[in-house]
This record gives sequence, structure tokens and C-alpha cells, in this order.
Amino acid sequence: MNKFFKQFSKLRLVSLFLFTTLVVVVTFYFGNIFPIKYDQANDVLEKKEEKKEIVKKIPPLDTALYDLKMNELANNPVIVAVENTIKTTTPATTTNQAPVKPVEVKPNLWPVKTVYPNAGAILPFSRIVAYYGNFYSKKMGALGEYPEDEMLAKLTAEAKKWEEADPNTKVIPAIHYITVTAQGSAGADGKYRLRMPDSQIDKALAMAKKVNGLVFLDVQVALSDLQSELPPLEKYLKMPEVHLGIDPEFSMKTGKKPGSVIGTFDAVDINYAAEFLARIVKENNLTPKILIVHRFTAPMVTNYKNIKPLPEVQIVMDMDGWGIQARKLNTYKEVIYKQPVQFTGFKLFYKNDFREPNSRILTPVEVLKLRPKPIYIQYQ
Repeated sequence: MNKFFKQFSKLRLVSLFLFTTLVVVVTFYFGNIFPIKYDQANDVLEKKEEKKEIVKKIPPLDTALYDLKMNELANNPVIVAVENTIKTTTPATTTNQAPVKPVEVKPNLWPVKTVYPNAGAILPFSRIVAYYGNFYSKKMGALGEYPEDEMLAKLTAEAKKWEEADPNTKVIPAIHYITVTAQGSAGADGKYRLRMPDSQIDKALAMAKKVNGLVFLDVQVALSDLQSELPPLEKYLKMPEVHLGIDPEFSMKTGKKPGSVIGTFDAVDINYAAEFLARIVKENNLTPKILIVHRFTAPMVTNYKNIKPLPEVQIVMDMDGWGIQARKLNTYKEVIYKQPVQFTGFKLFYKNDFREPNSRILTPVEVLKLRPKPIYIQYQ
């Protein structure tokens, strides 16, 4: 009996030792595992808080500086209205007779009085210099014409020229990619447009990242419309660095084939695009988006007075014409200057601007003499 109890006691001791060992092992194991999981959870929370802090750190809009830069862009010469007088002189005295009618000072169209943008707005504090095109085509612009490294080097060089021409305005490079292209054939749905695959848009994003630049996704709706073409791009437009361009030239409201006549957008279309972007900005707590509208004839944009810039969206009317210098400058004066919306842009063509005799590409210094000064520059 004593022998049994002795063996039982030994068994209890062994069991107790094993149990204690197990408790130690489990405590050590899970004591290390759980804190890691907890730390990971905290890390996620900290990152979320950090993201909120980044948003909070965007300084409020400096309205005084904004106004100053807008007046600088307006490029308005100072006109002093002075009442001229006719002076008569006699041997004894000089008298002033009735004053001549004061010099008439016409109100300036620029700067346009619109809403102030939300904090973090790019314009007018920086000028954007963009390369335009499509990676599938060498004829549509610089993006598809040159190998990537060469193209980015050229873009960087052009940006530097603009900074040298206007040292007071920072220059941001951009990749302006045509993501919906008008086509000569109707396609399966008869819309005469082709949507680029995501892989091509991702390529544009990667290129822009290499030069710390922006991305513009350009849309040529053809026989489609913005209501159909913008929603598929929303996942990209949610990215802070991605903005939008729309091209009235290929908006074929009459149903004619793209390229057969010049298309058109109404203020209703442009406002739809702006409101689409504004919703994305609000829902994703983003800084203002930029909307580029190409234009080189008056009918390309109708009812311009009804276009409504929003605090979340900055609208640029981009002079998109090519040719001899005098015609480009006159087009800017007639269809951009005389129909003010908010900001202006100017396109320069590496090939088309040389097609006519004695024609050449305008220099940054020449373009910056325009009224108003373009804040968006595009090379094709």
C-alpha cells in the first residue's frame, strides 16, 4: 500500500511538473504572440491617426497670396486714369481751364472673380508643364513618341525652362494621358471610342512618380458621353495626384464620325465633370482637383458664362490650336481671353507648330507675355 502511495505521489509530481511546464510554455508563446497582434492593430490605428494629422497639417488657403498670384497671372498693365487739363499761359499767370474728359478705363476680364479654392489648391501657386499623348501611338504626342527615359528627361528639361522664365512660380511636371481615345471605326457598341486598359493608366502613374509629377486622364467621348466615360475612371481619380482632362473636339453630339467635324461641349457637360470631381474630393477628403478643357474655336464650348468653378475643382481652359505663331496668339485672344472662366492653358506642338512656312514653337518668355498668363502648359 505504501509502495502504491509512493508511486502515486511520484506520478502527481511528474504531472504537476508537466502541467507547470506547459503553462510556462503557453504563457511565453501566447505572451509573445498576442502583443505582436496587438501592436499590429495599434500600428494600423496609429497610421490612420497619422493620415488624419497629415490632412490637418494642410495650411488654410492664403487668400492674400492667392489674390496676388491671380493678379500676377492676369498680366494687366497698370492704367492710371488722369484728368488732363488744358493749360494757358500769359505773361503774368498760368491758368487751368475746363478739364478734358477722363481717360476711360475699361474693366478687366481677368482675374476672374470666382470662389476661393479649398486648402491645398495647386493653382495659381504652381505652373503645370505636361507631356500629352497615348502610349500606343507615336502620332498623338510626346508620350508615345519617345522612349520613357528620353521622354521624362525632355519633360524635366522643359519644366526647367519655365521655371527660369518665371522664377516666382514653381513648376510641376505632369503626364497627360489620353485614356479614352476617339476612333475612326465604330466599335462593338457604335460609340467610336476606345477605353485604354488599366495597365496603361498604371504605366502613366508610374512615369509621373519618377518625376514627382501629376497625372491627367484625358477623355475623348466621341459618340459616348461624360456620364458614361467618367465613372470607370473614378478609382484613379480618387488618387490625390490624378486629375482630369476633357476634349470637346471629339464630343460628337451630332452623331457624326470623330474627325469629320469639330465637336462641342456645353457648360452643362463641363459642370457635370466638375461636380463629378467635387464629389470625389469631398468623399475622399482630397485637395482640389484640376479640370482641363481643351479649346481652339468658340463653338467648341457653348454657354461659357454658365460654367461654375467650385472650391473643390479648378477649371483650366486650354488653348489647343496649332500653327503659325500669329494665329495661335490670336486664337488665344479670341476664344480664351474674351471668354473668361477661371484659369488658362496653352498647348505647344513639337511638330505641328512647324508645319507652315516661317512657323516655329513659341518660347516660354513669349507665352508668358499673354494676357492672362497660362498656368497650364502642354506639349504634344
